[in-house]
Amino acid sequence: MRIAILGCGNMGLAFAKAFLHYNLLQREDLLLLGRDDAQCARLGQALPDLPVGQLGAQTGQYDVVMVAVKPQDFGKAAAGLRAVLQPEQLVLSIMGGIPIARLQQELGHQRVMRAMPNTPVLLGMGITGFSAAPEVERSLLHKVENLLNATGRSIFLEDETMLDAVTAVSGSGPAYFYYIVQAMIRAGQELGFSESVAGLLVKQTMLGAFHLLNNSDQSLDQLIANVASKGGTTEAALREFRAGRLQDTLVAGMKAAQQRATELAKE
Repeated sequence: MRIAILGCGNMGLAFAKAFLHYNLLQREDLLLLGRDDAQCARLGQALPDLPVGQLGAQTGQYDVVMVAVKPQDFGKAAAGLRAVLQPEQLVLSIMGGIPIARLQQELGHQRVMRAMPNTPVLLGMGITGFSAAPEVERSLLHKVENLLNATGRSIFLEDETMLDAVTAVSGSGPAYFYYIVQAMIRAGQELGFSESVAGLLVKQTMLGAFHLLNNSDQSLDQLIANVASKGGTTEAALREFRAGRLQDTLVAGMKAAQQRATELAKE
């Protein structure tokens, strides 16, 4: 499989590096597409020995064109891409908020897939939800799944509208996590620790708690109970969280993110 990547920002480059790191592609089978000569020069420095160029006839020689431009730039990019796409090529979009139907319409192309990664793909620890137009055959779905798994894990969704929920849960999810970490570090500082010490305590606690969760067969309620002994310190904290409806607030925020993703698809 040969892949051209249009829009080589953080996400596009993360996928390119993962494809090479896991030997899914040879260097000569990957093409980085820059918007102008200046960006092409920067891409050549970031990933030496990789083919780099601008959108043109050579793009039609690749099996997959990954579209990783900013959603607001898609209209301009679509005109150029439409002119060079070949019927047998697959377009794989990792842009947020642009549905398959719009991709097909603006590109004049039916073989389209849409994926929603999150920022941990930069470390090979991401999760990507993806969906496909009916015109994409099952065998190709499996090939794309292998490519996406190079940056972590992936999940295929028959119902494309569920990608808005993926956006709300995992796409935006890292920001929720950072927000909670930030609040805990602030609390540590108010309790007397320096920012660096509070950060160490919180980040290592988060890391250890994740591994306990990931390697345990106990439910979340059981894991909480393991820490929150009756009448103890953890129970006192949880009482405050429940009084402030922290869990309800998080759920409401994620529903708001899903709603915004749906709105963006219509703009």
